[in-house]
Amino acid sequence: MDRKLRIGVVVGTTLAVLAPLLLVVWQSLLTGPFFARGVTLSGRAFLFVFSDGDFWSALANSSLVAAGMTLIATPVGAMLAFLLTRTDLPGRRWIEPLILAPMFISSLVLAFGFVVAFGPVGVVSLWARDLFGVVPWNLYSMPSLILIAGLTHVPHVYLYASSALRNLGSDVEEAARSTGAGPLRVALTISLPMIRPSLLYASVLVFFLGFELFGLPLVLADPQGRLVLATYLYKLTNILGVPSYQLMAVVVLVIVAIALPLVFLQRKLLAAADRYVSVKGKATNPKPISIGAWRWPAVAFICAWLLFTVICPVLALVLRAFVSSWGEGVNPLAMLTLDNFRQVAAYPSLVRGVVNTLLIASVGGAAAVCLYALISLAAHRWRSGWATLLDYVVLLPRAMPGIIAGLAVFWVFLFFPPLQPFRATLLSLWAAYTLVWMAYGMRLVSASLLQIGPELEEAGRVTGGGPARVSFDITLPLVKAGLVGAWLLIFVTFLREYSTGVYLLSPGTEVIGSLLVSQWATGAVDIVVALSTINIAMVLGGLFLIALFQRKARNG
Repeated sequence: MDRKLRIGVVVGTTLAVLAPLLLVVWQSLLTGPFFARGVTLSGRAFLFVFSDGDFWSALANSSLVAAGMTLIATPVGAMLAFLLTRTDLPGRRWIEPLILAPMFISSLVLAFGFVVAFGPVGVVSLWARDLFGVVPWNLYSMPSLILIAGLTHVPHVYLYASSALRNLGSDVEEAARSTGAGPLRVALTISLPMIRPSLLYASVLVFFLGFELFGLPLVLADPQGRLVLATYLYKLTNILGVPSYQLMAVVVLVIVAIALPLVFLQRKLLAAADRYVSVKGKATNPKPISIGAWRWPAVAFICAWLLFTVICPVLALVLRAFVSSWGEGVNPLAMLTLDNFRQVAAYPSLVRGVVNTLLIASVGGAAAVCLYALISLAAHRWRSGWATLLDYVVLLPRAMPGIIAGLAVFWVFLFFPPLQPFRATLLSLWAAYTLVWMAYGMRLVSASLLQIGPELEEAGRVTGGGPARVSFDITLPLVKAGLVGAWLLIFVTFLREYSTGVYLLSPGTEVIGSLLVSQWATGAVDIVVALSTINIAMVLGGLFLIALFQRKARNG
């Protein structure tokens, strides 16, 4: 790309990212919704929120959940990474894909699954009651929420820890083993300390994700009246009897103010981690550490985690979708039916939600990847202050949880007259999805671009090709496979997204995620479990496509 086009892309991206955030700031300073007559500048919204006991309770709960889930996810994820990358654990090849499963299933869907499995009349709860005479846990409690949130975020830590461990040489570990150190001591005193920057990065990520939790607290904490910041924001929608946009904007700013420093801290930690693991030992193919008699207990631990975190909730949810009634004394196998799915098919809005979900994931995902590729090309091998600006700008949407980004985009489409006709269309939803996942999508595309040697692009310029022609005739064709892979990952990500569409839900823009939230609020459990099962089937289909693509790529 030539310089003017690069600058244009940077400026356009900056405006697209800043517009929702600036509108939130403006709305927080008004006495009412920005489109209402007679609104004036005022700080009353801040006074209302900061004097509301529910806000401080929600902030304290969010902080507690974020800290608790970080303390759970970090050590478990780190130990799983060590077991699967540095030891002779049996079945490593098959276990690793399963560990990533919670990342690909909507947390809202998992929350419904936990209710069906471990709720007061859940499958596992009824079995425990028959065995012990009482259910020895309370699913609707803060400890349960923290435990589930922590265990379902283990894959985030595992990804970064395992990647860093694979980049480490094994010479120091082998030296420790030769002196008689056991596997656990090697892990705790050598391997894991060597990847401390990556573990810190992952810990900050999990802590940050704790403040954007919406699905799990909505299902597991809200019935007991416990609020976190995201559910408190949801409750503010009409607290004054009219749209309380100014109050919601204040809460949005609080969440952004907490998240933004964490996002930039992540960037610093990632740079430190990359420098740290670049120093490798002599061995390129490290010999697995033998854990002897601990092999099978380690496998049992991983299986127990998978059973609680994924298998029980998902299987219970799917079973519930195929039965007509549920409860104590009911034999599910005698109640098998397809009525729940027929009920979904009977409502045009629900059918439209399924179709829209596929459209936004396939067509919208492809359009998003094209946009990410264009933005990535603008910064590709460009040493300029503009490229640095773009680097920081694309991080800003990460400071806005999905429900907040969806709300901000909703306001943008209301605020700018040219965009108002498109508010009740899938375009608004696509804009929100694309904004929320911009940093993730650009990272996928940039990783492919960096694999192209600069000499190929230089050869194109030597033969007279301009910057734009080199980019579109040489660079993009060479990363075609990487773009397809990015699209498949974005496809699955858009399939499982739910919170972004909550405030964009309207006739014509229904997607499964937002329908799950609205149907759960009305108590339509049969529809919720049927839609959740359909969503799981879609995600499994997407993961199957990813597996096929990876197999084809490996086979050339």
